[in-house]
This record gives sequence, C-alpha cells and structure tokens, in this order.
Amino acid sequence: MRILLLGHKGMLGSDLLSQFRYRHEVIGMDMDEIDITRADDCTKAVADTTPQVIINAAAYTNVDACETDRDGCFAVNAEAVKNIAGACLGKNITIIHFSTDYVFDGKGTRPYEETDPCRPVSVYGASKLAGERYLQELSEQHIIIRTAWLYGTKGKNFVGAILDKAKTTGELTVVDDQIGSPTCTRDLAAATELLMDKKGRGIFHVTNRGYCSWYEFAKKILKEAHLDTVKISPMKTADLDRPAPRPAYSVLNMQKFMAATGKTMQPWQLAFQDYYKQLTSRTCCVQ
Repeated sequence: MRILLLGHKGMLGSDLLSQFRYRHEVIGMDMDEIDITRADDCTKAVADTTPQVIINAAAYTNVDACETDRDGCFAVNAEAVKNIAGACLGKNITIIHFSTDYVFDGKGTRPYEETDPCRPVSVYGASKLAGERYLQELSEQHIIIRTAWLYGTKGKNFVGAILDKAKTTGELTVVDDQIGSPTCTRDLAAATELLMDKKGRGIFHVTNRGYCSWYEFAKKILKEAHLDTVKISPMKTADLDRPAPRPAYSVLNMQKFMAATGKTMQPWQLAFQDYYKQLTSRTCCVQ
C-alpha cells in the first residue's frame, strides 16, 4: 500500500513510520512540508503522492494552550481534518485519524464505549470531537482511533517529565484522582496496522489494557528506573490549578477493537516495562 503519513516526526508519527515502512511504501510529511490547515496544501499533497491510505498523526496536543488559542487548536484538530477528507473525496482513499478520551467528560463509572455520548469539557476535547465529525461526514472509508495517556521515545510526555523531575529535584507530587490507561505509541502503531489490515471502519477505542491513576503510573516509572528513593506524594486535580479541565475517568472499552482484530492489547504495566528497556538500550547505544 502507498501511505501518506502526516505528522511522521512526532511521538506517535515516528512509531507509525517504523511500524508501517516494512510492509508498505510510506511517504511522510510534517510541518515543514505541508500546512494541513490549508485546503490547497492538502489537495496538492494527495495529488502528488496518490496514496491509498492517509494516516493523520498531526495534532495540536498542548491541552492547556488550547484554552487560550481556540482558533489555532480548531484549525489543526478540526479544520485540517476537514481539509484532508475533502482532498480525498471521490478518490477511494482510506483515512486513519487519531482522537482522544477527552471527547468524554470523565464523569463515567465504567469504561467508555464508542457509542457513548461525547461531552468534552475542554477546548482540546471539543476540537478533537469536531475533527471526528468532519471525517464522519466527508468520508465513508475512515478509521477513527480514540486513545489516551500516550508516551513514546520522541517528544514531550509524562514519562519524560517524571524522570526529569525525579532526577533534578528528588521529590514529586502527582495527581491521584485521574484514572486512565497509559498507552505506548509503539503498541498503538501496531494496533493501527491491525485495524488497517482488517479493513476496520468507524470509531475504535485503543489503549494498553488496564488502568491506574497518574500517581500509580509515576510510581511504576520510578520503580523501573530504580529511583525508589525519590519521595512521591499524591495530590488532587483541584489543587493543580491548570487552565484546561481534565476528565477524571478516561478508561476506554476495547471490545470493538478485539472483535475486529482478534487481538488484545498488552497490559499497560508490561507495555511500560518493554518501553523502558527500549529507552535505556537506546541511551546506552548513544553513549
């Protein structure tokens, strides 16, 4: 398959590139090559590359910045999706797009299903939901993957922030009243290829299996890094004073993904152990 991968230099995009390039012809484009907020750029990219599949891993992901940059946030997370889908009209192109647990309000008490009502409480969540709806309206050949709590070997993420702060301050305070599923981008990339191979259509929830609080995830990070002596204390989200509201409960039901692929995602604990081994082996090689 010829695949146009948008955002291939990012945290998720780099793992998607690694996953797909062994079996497919992958053409990567990032911010320095395309402005997806411009419809003309999207039309030209599709005409120049003639892809059979477009994977959109580009997004405005600074949740707090979105609160004060609504226009910029919606331009990337919603209008750009409309541009991509519009450029594919009548061309028999499958579009794979990534969304988020932030489309839900986080007030649930059971894992969210794909059909549950969406009630975003932040600008970021609202922008991602708008992107979903544009894609649903304009393309019948789409896969929307909602995921959560991503971390990978590139870009800023929770794992890197915890390790950096632990090594520099020796003390951490982490929220314990937000619940979700830490998800390794490498595992998500493999799941994405599975859904493409199985010709999945519609919305799918995909995360690593199981759930925890950010506090529990931080404790796991410190344990794997042999930083057990670092003091870590729990705190409440209300005391964090962030601009954007966060969903308190972000666990996603993955029955639809399992039914479509015949596979289950590995537990988040094992996924993180594998990730950390990869991370430390890369660091050793560089040194």
